[in-house]
Amino acid sequence: MQDQVYEKLLEIVKPFAKNKEAFEKATESSSFLDDLEVSSSRLVDIVLDIEEAFEIEVADTEADKIDTLGSAVALIKAKTAGR
Repeated sequence: MQDQVYEKLLEIVKPFAKNKEAFEKATESSSFLDDLEVSSSRLVDIVLDIEEAFEIEVADTEADKIDTLGSAVALIKAKTAGR
């Protein structure tokens, strides 16, 4: 899934990922908390950056389901479909 949404998401996530080695090898199944070692408070910052970058609104219930890069991409694509 090396597409524009995924690439843009990686740019957003990069400064927040503590595990740089895992980030360099990241896949859709990479977990924000476990693999990339993003703190839960920083995950909120990522969601805010996603909202701004993709011009979407993410409800709290949707944000709670963002646990991997793939889940974030799926949400972004669902929210931006038809543009």
